[in-house]
Amino acid sequence: MPIVQVHLLEGRPKEVKQQLISEITAAVSRTLGNSPETIRVLLHDVPSENWGVAGSPISNNKKM
Repeated sequence: MPIVQVHLLEGRPKEVKQQLISEITAAVSRTLGNSPETIRVLLHDVPSENWGVAGSPISNNKKM
């Protein structure tokens, strides 16, 4: 049973996350030959203050 974990900055709409789960499932099924029913996709929404880049939380950088 393949398990795919994806870490994302929080804030994306539910519909976008549903599409991502669907497309990852299809890609894994196509590539590995597993039935979609055996594939698990876990999305981890991470707050920007908990995501660091270059030693600083990206919540400190307005561009990201």
